[in-house]
Amino acid sequence: MEKQRFSSMLFLLVPQIVQLMIEDSKTDEEKAIELLYASELYVKLEDEETKLWHLSANALYEMLKEEQKTGSITYPEEA
Repeated sequence: MEKQRFSSMLFLLVPQIVQLMIEDSKTDEEKAIELLYASELYVKLEDEETKLWHLSANALYEMLKEEQKTGSITYPEEA
């Protein structure tokens, strides 16, 4: 995938994940963004080769919650 298209995918996914965090955990937007950007999930999401960008925002949010709860992430087989 070309770099600009990949960046566009992240540009679309990040706000959706942040919105899910705000709605689910009643946190504010700034804190949600901080938590997402500091996560291992985000590091992996930024790596185009992991193919996590093709998952839905809901699936990615569930993975983020797992990381926050357990400290690790279970990657779907299709990722």
